[in-house]
Amino acid sequence: MSGARCGLWRRAGRWAAALGVAVCAALSAPAQAGGPAFCGRSQPLTAPEQARLLQFTGVVRAALAGTAAPVVLISRAGLDLSRFGIRYSHAALAWRDEQGAWQARQLYYACDEGRPRLYDQGLAGFVMGVDDPSQGYVSLVPLTGETAAQVRAALLDTPRALRLLSARYSANAYAFGQDYQNCNQWVAEMLVTAWGDLPDGDDLRARAQQWLRTAGYAPAPVPVDSHWLMFAAGFVPLIHLRDHPEEDRYAMQLHVSLPASLEAFVRQRLPGAERTEFCHDGRQVVVRRGWTPIAEGCVPAAGDRVLPIDG
Repeated sequence: MSGARCGLWRRAGRWAAALGVAVCAALSAPAQAGGPAFCGRSQPLTAPEQARLLQFTGVVRAALAGTAAPVVLISRAGLDLSRFGIRYSHAALAWRDEQGAWQARQLYYACDEGRPRLYDQGLAGFVMGVDDPSQGYVSLVPLTGETAAQVRAALLDTPRALRLLSARYSANAYAFGQDYQNCNQWVAEMLVTAWGDLPDGDDLRARAQQWLRTAGYAPAPVPVDSHWLMFAAGFVPLIHLRDHPEEDRYAMQLHVSLPASLEAFVRQRLPGAERTEFCHDGRQVVVRRGWTPIAEGCVPAAGDRVLPIDG
C-alpha cells in the first residue's frame, strides 16, 4: 500500500489541515517518490519513536486480548485538530482473525491510484499511523451481543463492504451525501448496513444513508472559522464543499462524520457499550475506562492506569 493517506497533508499547509475537519490520519506507508506532495509522512519514524509506539501498541493489544467482542470500533488521533475541539480523526472496525490477531478494516486514499480503497491493517500499523509520534490517543468501543455478530459478518462480506466504497474521496465529505466519502463515513455506513441487514445492491449507499437519517445519526457540526478557508477548498486536493448543503456553507458549519460521532451513535444504539481510552506522551501510557475523555496532554486522573514507557 504505497502512498496511502486518509486525510490531509502537511505540504498543503496547516491551514488546509484545519479546513479538512474530517482529516483521517496517515496510514503507515510513505508516499512514492514523485507522488502527490500531500501524501505520506513528512519524516520517517526514528528507531526510538518506533520502539515507544510499539510499547503503546502492546498496551492496546493487551486490552483487546481481554475482550470477547467479535468487533471493536477503534479510533486514533491524527493531525492536531484541537482548535476545533476534535481529538480523534480516523476510525476503523477491527476484528480478531483466525490466527487470533486483530485487524482493522478501513478506508484509505491511495495516492498512487488517485482513489479510495479498503485496507486491512494490523494493530501496530494502525496505531503507528499518527502524525506526531511524541504523543498519541487511541479509543476502543467493543461491540457485543447479536448486533456485533451482524457487524462482523457484514464487515467480512467483502463484496458488500466494497459496494459501500465511494469512487470519490473527500476529507470533509458531507455526512448525508453520496457524491464523496471519507474514512469515518464508510464506517458509519458499514455499521448501519449490518444493523439494518441491508442486502447488497447498486443503491446500497443510498439505503445506508436513509437508515442513518432514520436512526437519528447526528454528527455535530464542525465550525470553519475563516471565509478564506472556505474559499481555499476550491484549490486544495481532496477537500470539497459542493456536497454540503448551501445553508451549512453559509453558516460555516459542516456536518462531517468523525470518530466522536460514531462513538456517540454506537452508544445510542447499544446503551451498555463500554469505552477505553489510551494515550501516551512519550514517557508513559495512561489507560482510562469510561466515556469521560482523558485530559489534554495525556494527564492521568484518579482511577486511571499509568504505565511507564521504556526508553
